[in-house]
Amino acid sequence: MAITFSDLHTEAGLKSLDEFLSGKAYISGGHLTKDDVKVYAAVLEKPGSHFPNASKWYSCVSSHLAKSFPGKSVGVSLGCQAAPVEAAPKEVKEAAPAGDDDDDLDLFGDETEEEKKAAEEREASVKASSKKKESGKSSVLLDVKPWDDETDMKKLEEAVRSIEMPGLLWGASKLAPVGYGIKKLQIMMTIVDDLVSVDSLIEEHLTVEPISEYVQSCDIVAFNKI
Repeated sequence: MAITFSDLHTEAGLKSLDEFLSGKAYISGGHLTKDDVKVYAAVLEKPGSHFPNASKWYSCVSSHLAKSFPGKSVGVSLGCQAAPVEAAPKEVKEAAPAGDDDDDLDLFGDETEEEKKAAEEREASVKASSKKKESGKSSVLLDVKPWDDETDMKKLEEAVRSIEMPGLLWGASKLAPVGYGIKKLQIMMTIVDDLVSVDSLIEEHLTVEPISEYVQSCDIVAFNKI
């Protein structure tokens, strides 16, 4: 059912709006919609303190619109020629059938197919942008330890680097002494967080056959967001 506000430039019209907004933040639902903008455009200026609900709503809509139009305004005043009092009823009566009275607002008009499609495209674009921002990268340093001092460390490193998957990039490496003639492989890698799990990489690739022939254990030494 459509809601109609009339004569929002008068005290009576503002009183009707104020009563409607009692307990509400916006005209339709809990968020700013085009209904609020349409009614806002019909209110000539911010309602006074004797219309607290309408005044609070007007300030809220003004704040939202200010964010959409950040340029500095210089102030514009609009003038109009008042119609004779006796002629007013006739003009209103003639205009009513045409449905052009700006003060009679149908707040629940159906959206066109073009508007629905545009809204869906904007929503999809926002979701894609958010997902792209959330997909970060990390730099990880691993300690890869052999079984003993007889393990071929060159083949061990080749086995480690043979692991390939989307979002994984192997980096620099070096051999570091552990003790008793045993050396470990320290290797850097860069990962895309949404594509690579380091724990899964270790448990499902680095410490299972055939790589487990060379690798006794693998530990995360450093994990830093890029």
